[in-house]
Amino acid sequence: MEDQPDPSAPEPLDRRAELSEFLRTRRARLQPQDVGLPEFGRARRVPGLRREELAQLAGVSVAYYTRLEQGNGRNVSAEVLDAIARALRLSDAEHAHLTHMAKPAQHKKKRRPARVQRVRTGLLHLLDSLDGIPAYVSGARSDILAWNPMAAAVFGDWGALPPEERNWARLVFLSPAYRDLFVEWDSKASDMVSYLRLYAGCHPDDPQLSALVGELSVKNDEFRRLWATHNVKEKGHGIKRIRHPLVGDMALSYETLHLPDDEEQCLVVYHAEPDSESAQALRLLASWGADAVRADVGGA
Repeated sequence: MEDQPDPSAPEPLDRRAELSEFLRTRRARLQPQDVGLPEFGRARRVPGLRREELAQLAGVSVAYYTRLEQGNGRNVSAEVLDAIARALRLSDAEHAHLTHMAKPAQHKKKRRPARVQRVRTGLLHLLDSLDGIPAYVSGARSDILAWNPMAAAVFGDWGALPPEERNWARLVFLSPAYRDLFVEWDSKASDMVSYLRLYAGCHPDDPQLSALVGELSVKNDEFRRLWATHNVKEKGHGIKRIRHPLVGDMALSYETLHLPDDEEQCLVVYHAEPDSESAQALRLLASWGADAVRADVGGA
């Protein structure tokens, strides 16, 4: 007897609608002068390039591009997607996102249960060995899977939260403590939504993702606005400015190391410029040990 679908399970994301809105928003951000096209005299009813202009740039018929923008990418070739990506001036992450949505991997009709995310023992040992350096392992949907004591000292006591609440998007959008922690909170929030969008392009049928997006859309207006932009971004490297309640402001560089044996997991390591005030602040937190761990996380 086949398993009956769970009526309480969240609806998966509509891949065709996602593809349509992604192409429409990418087209809207370009003007004719941006791509070397003449500006015609008649007023534009909507911002950005018209469909016929984009089709001309990509070397496809208007009817063909229109079908694709309406979410029908079933028979589109990789060459056409490459041409459209060039015409839209997509980044590498956006190009990959377009490909995932237009030509999704074939899955069996029966939905498999969510895979339990596990962190390798060797990676846990590596985290513990990074003495004085904040580091954690992030997984699917930006879930926080493992961390070392310095990460807890900088970002909060994730161990005090239920496992389902150890998620960066939930913390950034639903916890006032994280709005205070990140000096450029707007940038952090935008990045988080862009990461989720990229993940959604590869996993539109993930029920936990649908539940997370639904919850955040209901509870936070800023998340809902950012989700509607359809921006995508790959996790990489950069600098985050932290306003820590115990040691003050810190500028911490971070590196995201994607794991070769699990494409959904990555190791994120933070560090400070040598001999800087931020480096001194990290050493001070490390010297305090467990007394430096912040407990005021996760509150909505």
